Amino acid sequence: MRERVLVDAATLAADLQIGGGTDPVEGEPLVLDVRWALGMADGHDQYRAGHVPGAVYVDLESELAAHGSPAEGRHPLPSASAFQEAARRWGVSAGSRVVVYDSVGGTSAARAWWLLRYFGVGDVRILDGGLSAWTAQGRALEPGDVTAEPGDVVVRPGGMPVLDADEAAALADGDGVLLDARAAERYRGEVEPVDPQAGHIPGATSAPTTENLGADGRFRSTGDLKRRFGDLGVSTGSAGSGADGAGAAVGVYCGSGVTASHEVAALAIVGVDAALYPGSWSQWSNDPAREVAVGA
Repeated sequence: MRERVLVDAATLAADLQIGGGTDPVEGEPLVLDVRWALGMADGHDQYRAGHVPGAVYVDLESELAAHGSPAEGRHPLPSASAFQEAARRWGVSAGSRVVVYDSVGGTSAARAWWLLRYFGVGDVRILDGGLSAWTAQGRALEPGDVTAEPGDVVVRPGGMPVLDADEAAALADGDGVLLDARAAERYRGEVEPVDPQAGHIPGATSAPTTENLGADGRFRSTGDLKRRFGDLGVSTGSAGSGADGAGAAVGVYCGSGVTASHEVAALAIVGVDAALYPGSWSQWSNDPAREVAVGA
């Protein structure tokens, strides 16, 4: 399962026919640069300064989300038509192999991974360790912008399970396991830098996304991830919302559905088909009818 979610820098370089190593796989992958972080506005500038050769820049705010609102959250899912237009502009076609990366351990690139999978693109991987894993091997970066040959992908939503607010509440209330992927202090309600209320969905379990990563910025070993999620009440082989499988259903939310995608990817590595609550805390905390819990 790990190889279906992640690719390492050496394998990507071989696939791109850069620097030798193993024989390149027929048909180079399309590489997408998704550099973004909350409050960061210079992702495109960083990309222009240097990126994996051939990588196309993807703007998370405008291409991986619809316009935010209190009712829908800060990063609602884009419509199928808008996402198809963007994906074709990146060069995605039927049968494309896609690799996504960022400079923050995959926590923003995972949003592109999740959306591509949700819209029916089957072969999508996250560059494990991101750009730092690439440069740590002494691999060159390419400056400037890359314009891809337009693709012809036809998107079909529904490839990944999702939750609405009621379904997330039901999971947290005992129908399954609902993980909160935000920082622990935001879960406890000690701080809230962006959303109108501090706290968490009652019954949700704190599971910060950053704990999916080791000190080197790469995903922790499969064994470590199994132990981590097991300690949080998740059984390996659990199914996401509406799917069949062993164990309780598992859902994930964060502030606005971005870093929760990273947690969905980490769960996929250990064989858990988790559902994403796209509205996440930014939607929940704007609804006065929703209860809010604080504390550990």
